[in-house]
Amino acid sequence: MKRTMKKISKVFLPTILSLFLFSTVASAHVTVVPKTSTTGAWETYTVKVPVEKEVATTKITIKAPAGVEIKSYQPVPGWKYSDEKDANGIVKSFTFEATGEGILPGQFQSFTFVGKNPENATKAAWDAFQYYKDGSVVEWTKDEGADTPHSITDIVAGAATDDHHDDTAKTDETKKEEAKTADVKTTATDKSNSLPLILSVVSVLLSLIALVFAFRKKK
Repeated sequence: MKRTMKKISKVFLPTILSLFLFSTVASAHVTVVPKTSTTGAWETYTVKVPVEKEVATTKITIKAPAGVEIKSYQPVPGWKYSDEKDANGIVKSFTFEATGEGILPGQFQSFTFVGKNPENATKAAWDAFQYYKDGSVVEWTKDEGADTPHSITDIVAGAATDDHHDDTAKTDETKKEEAKTADVKTTATDKSNSLPLILSVVSVLLSLIALVFAFRKKK
């Protein structure tokens, strides 16, 4: 029995630990959505800030990508907003800082703001700085694939939209096309979010199969 448990622990425990670490890394990034927007549009952006440590996050600072003009923000209870502007009054960076305990371990907080996209197609990189209660700072400023990547919004050529536009002026056909686009985006997001879980299940199944074969060889 002891040998059996020892063999199980050698095969199964490393797998469980690796799955835990993988899922943690995959979900702990500071992200900005949407991932795609159009040139010249007034876009509503949302930054999602999870906590990856055992201490609270008390502040998050976002640098405005070149060409993106930050116009307004949605107030969040327990947080205060501030920004830094250049000589022309353009927001260079903005900060949400906790007035209370902040974002606790195991939690996340979303912050919403409106920005006007540049007129030319580009990739907008959202450099973010996450401040923890213990004084540490995580800089989400590296390229995709790094340990601490910044979030990217692909600004593509297209007709700009206006948040104050009257929806009654849209044709039924236009509304149908927008609904289809929203469904596609939702499906793609769901698939992306479910990928770590799928990989975890596959890894567990492969480990169990390997364990069964190991027992059969022993017999």
